[in-house]
Amino acid sequence: MPSTSQTRPRKVDFDDPPVVETVLGVRFAPLPGWDIPHFGLFWNGIRNDYPRFEVHPPIGTGAEIELRLSPQQREGQRAVIEFGSGLPIRCWFYDSSETTLIQVQNDCFIHNWRKVSGIETYAHYDGIRPLFEAAWARFREFVTAERIASPNIWQCEVTYVNHLDRGIGWDGFADLPQVIPSWVGRGSGGFLPAPEAVHISALYPLPEKAGSLQIVLQPAVRQKDGKEIIQLTLSARGKPPSSHDDDIMKWLDTGHDWVVQGFKDFTSRKMHDIWRVKV
Repeated sequence: MPSTSQTRPRKVDFDDPPVVETVLGVRFAPLPGWDIPHFGLFWNGIRNDYPRFEVHPPIGTGAEIELRLSPQQREGQRAVIEFGSGLPIRCWFYDSSETTLIQVQNDCFIHNWRKVSGIETYAHYDGIRPLFEAAWARFREFVTAERIASPNIWQCEVTYVNHLDRGIGWDGFADLPQVIPSWVGRGSGGFLPAPEAVHISALYPLPEKAGSLQIVLQPAVRQKDGKEIIQLTLSARGKPPSSHDDDIMKWLDTGHDWVVQGFKDFTSRKMHDIWRVKV
């Protein structure tokens, strides 16, 4: 991957973006020697900052991982996909606000920021990145202290989940061309009426075979308030040049740039005005 100092585009940001959740994560080969007690031991070290935990099933079956990989990544990761995690457990560790959580299993480490009540102010990447970096450093230190092999990173991920509320820039799927310029919404002969729902999934390559950017648009009903929304999810995934922290963080910075630039390019200027774009 090229140096981010040379390739990072001009910064794009929004004063009022529709982001409801962000994910920064790394996936690695299953850690040899990691077992159930290590979840509790790790929690003991971070408990003052992450006082509550939950236990969940592990994420990432082989099929799910393979779908997320760009074609050039699939062959090299097939062995990891076939063998999987080996431990049927994933732990979530929440901070006191519950807007920030860490997910740990023996082959991945994920940091989430999310809206809980819906009124939280988005922390922006410059606020979220240091939290991930600090939490990842603590995990690295724990693995070293327990004499477990250092994680062999095979994928980094940056995901942003956006909720586009009905009534804010769109009232029905006939309005979708005003939200997503690439969606024309017209048939070739004028026979079809306006759609009742639209699902879009697109995959774009990152430069230098560094990974891919996936954009998924789908209709949804938000559980907490029953409001109709369009959920727009952008995920950049790829393999860093090495498992060193500098390379991981540079890849995440580049992945973030692609998510934000891709979001801006995929959506309309009308919506940019609503979200109060800053460049």
